[in-house]
Amino acid sequence: MTQDSVVDYSIIIPVYCNQGTLKNTYEKLSDEVVSRHTTKSYEIIFIDDGSYDSSFEELLEIRSLDPENVKLIKFTRNFGQVAAIMAGYNHARGKCIVNISADLQDPPALINQMLNHFFNEHKDIVVCYRESRDEGFVRTMTSKIFYRIMKKLSFSNMPLGGFDFVLISSNVKDVILHSQEANPFWQGQILWSGYDIKFIPYKRLKREFGESKWTFGKKLKYLIDGVMAYSYFPLRAMSVAGLVVSLLGFLYALIIFLARIFGSVPIQGWAPLMIIVLVLSGIQMLMLGVIGEYLWRTLDQVRKRQAYVIDKIIE
Repeated sequence: MTQDSVVDYSIIIPVYCNQGTLKNTYEKLSDEVVSRHTTKSYEIIFIDDGSYDSSFEELLEIRSLDPENVKLIKFTRNFGQVAAIMAGYNHARGKCIVNISADLQDPPALINQMLNHFFNEHKDIVVCYRESRDEGFVRTMTSKIFYRIMKKLSFSNMPLGGFDFVLISSNVKDVILHSQEANPFWQGQILWSGYDIKFIPYKRLKREFGESKWTFGKKLKYLIDGVMAYSYFPLRAMSVAGLVVSLLGFLYALIIFLARIFGSVPIQGWAPLMIIVLVLSGIQMLMLGVIGEYLWRTLDQVRKRQAYVIDKIIE
C-alpha cells in the first residue's frame, strides 16, 4: 500500500445472504457517518461471503451509486464471517478500520464516537460491546454463556455481552494479519494485541430482515477455537482429571486389598466392574477428543491452506 492510497478510515461489512437490508445499511452509513466527516477520506468494503441470494446484485447497485468509495469482494463460496473480516483487513487502506454487520443490528451512528476516539484520543482499539440485545431468549442466553466462558478461561477483559462492532488502527490490523492463524478467534486477537482499548456499551437492535446464519454449531466451533488458542484449561483439566482418577484408583485398590486381608470383599459382581470400566473409558475418550482437537488445529495450521478464495474484486 503506498502512502497516496491511504484513506482516513475504512468500513468493512461482511455479507452473507443479506438481501433487502444492504441498501439501507449503505444509506445509513452515508447519512449518519460519511456526511458528518466531510474532511476525511473513506472507503466502504463489502465482502460477499458466498451468498446464495441476490445480495451481490444489490451490492452492484450500491457500487453504481458511489464507485469512487465502494469496493466489492466476492468469495467463491461461504468461508465464514471471520474469513470475510480478514479479507476486508487485507484490502483496507484506512488509517483505521471499522467492522460493522450488514443487518443494521449495530447502530451506524456509533461510528462517529469510534472515529472521535481514534483521531482525537489516539485509541488504537474502540470496542462497542453489547450491553443488552433485542433478541430472543435462547440467542441471548447462549451468547451470555459463550462470552462468560471466554472471560473466565481466556480473556479477563472480554465484555460479557461480546462484540463484533469494533474499530482498530492499522497497527492492530498488521498484528492480526501477521499472525496468520488457521482458525482465528478474531475478538481474541484484538484483545490479545495489548493496545489500549476504549469500550462503548450499546443495545444491539432487533434484526429487521432475514434470519441470522450464525448457527449454534458455528458458535460452538468458534468457542472451541477461542479456548484452544488462548487457554491451557483443557490440557490442565486433563492432567487434573488423570491425577484425581489415579488417586481414587489407588485408594480403591488399597480398600480392596485390606478387605481381602480381613476376609471380606465389600462389593462383588458384574455391575460394579462395568460401572468402573465405563466411567474410565468415558474419561479416556473425552481426553482423546481434547487431544484430537489440538492435533486437528495443528494440522490445519501447518498445511497453510488459504483461509478464503476470492472470485472477483470490483474497485
